[in-house]
Amino acid sequence: MTDSKVTDWATDFDHTDPAWVQDPYPIWDDLRSRCPVAHTDRYGGAWLPVTHRGVAAVAYDTEHFTSRSVVVSNVKPGPEDLPAPIGLAPPITSDPPFHSLARRLLLPAFSPRAIAALEPMTRDLCRELLDATGGRSEIDAAVDYAQHIPLKVIVGMLGFPQEDADIFRRFIHMVLESVDMPAEARIEQVERGEIVDYLEEQIADHQAHPRDDLTSFLIAAELDGTRLAPEMVRGTVLLLMIAGIDTTWSAIGSALWHLGLHPGDRKRLSAEPELLPSAVEEFLRAYAPVTMARMVAQDFELEGRSLREGDWLLLPFPSANRDPSVFPEPDRVILDRADNRHAAFGLGIHRCLGSNLARMELRVALGEWLARYPDFEVSDPSAVTWSAGQVRGPRSIPVRIAS
Repeated sequence: MTDSKVTDWATDFDHTDPAWVQDPYPIWDDLRSRCPVAHTDRYGGAWLPVTHRGVAAVAYDTEHFTSRSVVVSNVKPGPEDLPAPIGLAPPITSDPPFHSLARRLLLPAFSPRAIAALEPMTRDLCRELLDATGGRSEIDAAVDYAQHIPLKVIVGMLGFPQEDADIFRRFIHMVLESVDMPAEARIEQVERGEIVDYLEEQIADHQAHPRDDLTSFLIAAELDGTRLAPEMVRGTVLLLMIAGIDTTWSAIGSALWHLGLHPGDRKRLSAEPELLPSAVEEFLRAYAPVTMARMVAQDFELEGRSLREGDWLLLPFPSANRDPSVFPEPDRVILDRADNRHAAFGLGIHRCLGSNLARMELRVALGEWLARYPDFEVSDPSAVTWSAGQVRGPRSIPVRIAS
């Protein structure tokens, strides 16, 4: 995190500031009422729309806003700095028309049928993790449970060694949280260093020993009759590794954190497990983990602010989900909320292609936890810690299990 704390969020916001990390909702509420598009000179200059209308306007506009870099940091790439039209982690960093080709390639791996086939394994995994906590009255719901589920699922889908879990956690921290590093240090860490070496080693192993997994699929795949470029294979694997893990463990952790602090919701969901599907959607709305980023491709006026080519924009989907003009009682979690077209998975062409997987993991993880531990509470709310950067989720949730 930066050493210089924010004093005016409208003119100097920072998504790594301790106040934002601990609780960004009051910040967004304040900005929504007085400054719907904030600005900062940090990170080379960035904008922050906080209303649903403002976030959607950017997310759906691929003419004036590019996705070639989606993590705001001190590295602000110019047109020549990323391999066009792929970007660093396709398809999320790809613009039209290439984006649709890259996305379509991955859709079968995340279809409802493909995800349904992963559910028994995911359920077994959750039960194994819960078995390992047996007999303990104090558990860390994040460290002992939530963080392992998407990690092991994605590692399995990619065909990488399960024992590399700690490596994945370190990579996630590098990419998503260490955004305030000096530019050269971040380039070395993310684009040239250990992450690239690890991915190239795993891809080379798959080339030498093909198997039935997503990495081997990408190596053998073709676009318009041509094998994927090596940087596209590596970038797509990076996307799945980073975006498919931290986002979902954050969503699972946030839901457990909420239930551990709200006994009424916990008791109701334990007694009425048929509410799980709607509860999952409400947790995703209320505690959406992802704030995405864009860069201005052409000068543009947004909510009365003049955005210039090359400026960053942060798109806080969690703030859009708390906009009272779209969601009645936005700060209240309503487990059976009927009309819930939230933006937790994004808006526009880059809407998360792994949404089926995330929903399944969240539903199974919560269902198995509540079946095993219907009566629990957060033992020390002040000890809960949260991630910094563009993916928000609890890193530690100490809970007490009722005997």
